[in-house]
Amino acid sequence: MQRSAGILLPISSLPSPYGIGCFSQEAYDFVDWLKEAGQTYWQILPLGVTSYGDSPYQSFSAFAGNPYFISLDALVEEGALTAAECKKANFGRKADDIDYSRLYTERGRLLRLAYSRSDIGHNEAFAAFCEKNKWWLDDFALFMAVKGRFEGKPWIEWAEDIRLRWQPAMDYYRRELYFEVEYHKYLQFKFEEQWRGLKAYANSKGIQIIGDIPIYVALDSADAWANPGLFQLDKENLPTAVAGVPPDGFSPTGQLWGNPLYRWEAHRETGYQWWITRLWYCFELYDVVRIDHFRGFDEYFSIPYGSETAAPGHWEKGPGIELFRAVEQALGKRNIIAEDLGYMSDTVRQLVRDSGFPGMKVLEFAFDSRDTGSASDYLPHNYSVNSVAYTGTHDNETLVSWYKTITAAERTMVRDYLYDYATQEEQLYKSMIALILRSAAATCIIPMQDWLGLDNSARINQPSTVGQNWCWRLKKTQLTKKLQKEIGQMTTRYGRKNWA
Repeated sequence: MQRSAGILLPISSLPSPYGIGCFSQEAYDFVDWLKEAGQTYWQILPLGVTSYGDSPYQSFSAFAGNPYFISLDALVEEGALTAAECKKANFGRKADDIDYSRLYTERGRLLRLAYSRSDIGHNEAFAAFCEKNKWWLDDFALFMAVKGRFEGKPWIEWAEDIRLRWQPAMDYYRRELYFEVEYHKYLQFKFEEQWRGLKAYANSKGIQIIGDIPIYVALDSADAWANPGLFQLDKENLPTAVAGVPPDGFSPTGQLWGNPLYRWEAHRETGYQWWITRLWYCFELYDVVRIDHFRGFDEYFSIPYGSETAAPGHWEKGPGIELFRAVEQALGKRNIIAEDLGYMSDTVRQLVRDSGFPGMKVLEFAFDSRDTGSASDYLPHNYSVNSVAYTGTHDNETLVSWYKTITAAERTMVRDYLYDYATQEEQLYKSMIALILRSAAATCIIPMQDWLGLDNSARINQPSTVGQNWCWRLKKTQLTKKLQKEIGQMTTRYGRKNWA
């Protein structure tokens, strides 16, 4: 297995003058920067349409893309917007932060303006896109249009006729909201057009994209509304149970995600067609797919709908290896990363082994007593070749802040393991990065914040909290030649340089 390395940086965290990272020139520049730094992979977070709370793991669709990522500069080049109109918009003043409320207002206004000037109904490429993707696009665009008509309310609070998808109601809203439906299709057309251009450019430079998909869909999603039989919903299409994880050292009440659980027997009856289609579509967008919460395929945590915390939940059996055998039979062998973090049982370990997918190894978990898993699994000398090693993920503290928040005894463990008592604390993160780069793991992915030595002010997400997550952005001035050279040298030293 060839040794390789990559960087974890969400699209939203790229530099941009328009409030959030997007498919603009800055994204292409970052690809060039990765290439010069000897990297093979760019790992991103889910690209879906974000809902309340702005989490990419709670999306209005498993298939639609986030319109926030559409490059406004590209729309200017097309003549749909003017540079002055974009410059006049107020996206907030902080270059290292995302103001989602301003983004919702200002980007929404500009995107609607672009649509109004597009004459998209006469665009042959748009018509072909709509026909090719109608299997998900028609339901999604109607879902978003009706959601707007009901002032953004979740679909389970809509009028009964459209909530339950009675045919007269479906026909009525398609007619009544024709242009609103077309607007949402236009956004998906521009998203795909621009994303495919960026991915093709990355691939031409030898950079592969690691995409990320949540195991579950959101309750308030076109997926749950259009396919209620695939989820644990009652006859009124309300959930009977929802997803989450039990209490652990990081969260004493567990995590209540609220996603509807799959009705696995219904999936089994179709030969897992929905999942096969979902993964096929993901591999149209990405080179490698990381599946979040992989242990949920072995056993999933079922929490009674209406519970205030995850504490009343219990474990249920998932589909296991049967699902992935069906996927492989339909799609062949594909590059999938199993996010097998959290509490690891023998049956989860067996599922990962049976799948053949590389699991994840997170350095922070090796020395942190708050983690309920087996710490020895995360010590670098125990990493298998068929694994992907990380210092931390988007859900963890940055390496610098993590080291400061663990106990004195745990810091001593880190020093002892490194056999390094001399490096100053503010530089120790580099020793820890080097530690996993020289491990046996075939692939190592380092969050950009860790390469920069940033503290928790640059943290992406703190699970079970809302309001301050998903906001950090990289400043263009932080992508220095000096850092690029340092990353390149370390990547080369440990046999991970991308020579393509």
